[in-house]
Amino acid sequence: MSNLIIIHADFEAHWPFVAEDWYNTWRDADETALIRLARGDNRRLGEVVPQAGEVTRLACLGVPVTSECLQAFRGLREATFPALYGPSKLGQPSVDLLRSRGVQLYDHRSEGFWGQSVSEFALALTLCALRQIPQNYHAMLTSHEPWLRYDATRNQGPGTLGAQFSDDTRFTAGTVAGKRVRVVGAGNIGSRYASFVHMLGADVATWDPYAAEPGFHRAGTRRVWHLEELVKDAEIFAPMLPLKDDTRGIVTAALIDALPKGCLVVLATRATICDMSAIRRRVLADELALAADVFDVEPLPLDDPLLGRHNVVHTPHLAGRTHDSNRQWVENLTTQFMPKK
Repeated sequence: MSNLIIIHADFEAHWPFVAEDWYNTWRDADETALIRLARGDNRRLGEVVPQAGEVTRLACLGVPVTSECLQAFRGLREATFPALYGPSKLGQPSVDLLRSRGVQLYDHRSEGFWGQSVSEFALALTLCALRQIPQNYHAMLTSHEPWLRYDATRNQGPGTLGAQFSDDTRFTAGTVAGKRVRVVGAGNIGSRYASFVHMLGADVATWDPYAAEPGFHRAGTRRVWHLEELVKDAEIFAPMLPLKDDTRGIVTAALIDALPKGCLVVLATRATICDMSAIRRRVLADELALAADVFDVEPLPLDDPLLGRHNVVHTPHLAGRTHDSNRQWVENLTTQFMPKK
């Protein structure tokens, strides 16, 4: 045995394609073993792996590890112990032991593996909300009213419904082109989303006091230094930050209340970076539209008043988990390992 991938079922439940993609990547270059632990199997790494001394490269995914476990891995040269989210949770005694033996340790350097999936999904939410696509899809299942509603004969005069006109003019609607899109966060997701809407012709501005200046230029967005300024003229508002102690509630009720009436709010990362009670209040009062994949309560209760509203597009926290993001998750780690000659 040279390469070993060991994964727990609880880990694989979150990243269902990772093990196979990793195995296919490594097996072409060297002998590789894949071990899967079932749900409820709480054995540590050292209790599971036979011939541990023959393992030179190790990917340990969700299996408990102690420094005692690692004593038998005397041939180990490279290893990774990634967490489900964020940096590795490998204990310091284990890290010290491996480093004392000259083992190279690798970890995810960012969450860029799902940046493309989430940002594309956020764009899809935006387009769906601007054009009332889900609402019309759903209404067509039970009635011809969606067809008749947009018939020219229903027109009631200038500025009212006409042929093929599906936009709700109380809210930001129509094309992305020409809209004032305001983004919170210029990281893996926010910068991609900004580049997408810029490409479609939007006027894009972004707030992120920590991002490097070149990232704003590449995304086609200008930098705004104060959140209070960002929200003033937003037609589409997209807060796109990870949820951390210093980002929870960063988009306050005062900022939500400062959004212009009719603004579309797009939520695709974490809902509680915003004051969700303020968003709910304004959405339910028909002052804002909402396109959301994430919520403050998940799953949403079936009687939640946000569900099925004319000014809400909703999906059940799906944005990040594509096969592509699983594949990118693997690639971001495997490319750090030394290539086999």
